[in-house]
Parts: sequence; C-alpha cells; structure tokens
Amino acid sequence: MKFTDSHLLPAGLERSLRFYVTNPSPCPYLPDRKERKAFTNLAIPEADVVHNVLSQSGFRRSQSIAYRPACLRCNACRSVRVPTREHETSRNDRKVIAKNTGLVRRPVVSQATREQFRLLKAYVKTRHDNGGMSEMTYRDYVAMVGGSPVQSLIFEYRDGPEESAPLVACSITDVLRDGFSMVYTFFDPGQEARSLGHHVILDHIRHAQDLGLPHVYLGYWVKGSPKMAYKRRYKPLEVLDGDRWRPLRDDE
Repeated sequence: MKFTDSHLLPAGLERSLRFYVTNPSPCPYLPDRKERKAFTNLAIPEADVVHNVLSQSGFRRSQSIAYRPACLRCNACRSVRVPTREHETSRNDRKVIAKNTGLVRRPVVSQATREQFRLLKAYVKTRHDNGGMSEMTYRDYVAMVGGSPVQSLIFEYRDGPEESAPLVACSITDVLRDGFSMVYTFFDPGQEARSLGHHVILDHIRHAQDLGLPHVYLGYWVKGSPKMAYKRRYKPLEVLDGDRWRPLRDDE
C-alpha cells in the first residue's frame, strides 16, 4: 500500500520510515463499519520535513504519531483543506466575525496550562461526553500538547487583549510549509450563540492569508456523517483524491 509521495522526501529519508497498520476497531463516524489506520512515528530527525510531506498525502498528527485511514473496501474518510486565496466569505461568516469582534488571538508555545484544560473538559463534557477524551486527565492533556516533535502552537482566543481576559477558545495548530493544520479545537460550550468553532476556523483562514500561506487543513470529511457536515460550509473546499487535491463538488 502506498502511503506517501516518497519522491518529495530527502534522499534516503523515506527508506528510514516504517509504517504500521492498526487492528480493525469500530468506526466512530459510520455505524456497523470497522476502521483501520496506517501510522508512523514522527519522533525522528527532520520530523518537520516528513510531517509536511505526510500532511500533503492526507496524514494527520496525534502527539508524535502521523496517521491516515487505511480501511479495507472503504474510502469514506476524505482529507480536506481550504485554499485560502480562493476562500469565499459568506454572509453568515461575516455575521460570525462581527459577533466576535472583541476576541483576540494569541499564539503561545505548545505547553499545557490548567486554564486550557478546564476549558477542554467543559467542551468535551458538553460535546463529546461519550468519546475517547471524556476520561482525559491533566497529565494526558500535557502529553497531548507537549508531545509534538514538529512545529506546533496553541492559538488562545480571549475576550480582550489582556493575558488575564477570559479564555473562550483554543486551537492546537501545526505550522506547515504550506499552511496551518488544525489538530484540535475546543471552546466554551456555554457561548453557543457566538459560533466560536466556526470563528476559529475563519480566523485561521484569515491569518494564513495574512502570512501568505495557501492552505488550512481541516482533517477528514465523511459524507453522511453529521459530525463532519460543518466542513462543507468553507468554500471552496479541496479534497484529496488519490494522490492529487481537487475541488470538492457540490454533488459529492
């Protein structure tokens, strides 16, 4: 099975990569299906180089592991990204931006804080109480945030410019050569009217535009999965089709 475009890696480096495949487990997106993942260890020399290539090949990062779906007879999980130069801001987008005018983005080193963890626990309890992160401890969160061998930041969003202003959203974000990869986003579930999750993605798109970065990677989109439906609102959206990225059609 081909996992990446090895010709994009420095000579000799692709030979040192080892890929593994997990055993089948219940699919979190589609009922009555099993999932498998291909994965490799990023705790290696030139991790950023490898991570950039793997991201363009549909991989995501979790701590020091890069992974991608490798399911038998199923290709429902599709890698998607926003081409920032062509992004179309909708009327609803402008409303969300206006609701969060006072929100200040602040990049911080990828290091856990108790304040972030409290926000994460509140978010998970409301949004994903039965998910795998519901039992996460602070030590687990420290490992999740601090275990990155690649260039990664936490973008904190506060209601004001002061460091003591209320923290209402966070995004753990990898910085790639061609854009941002949003690893995990969480926000205050008690402020639903502000559409904080939507705002954080829009802000990443605008920030990437300001920096001249062409892409914001949003992970996987699964047709028919309510959990993933929100990603269709970012237009245009590109999908990885085999080994090339192309626009996701409205009829898909």
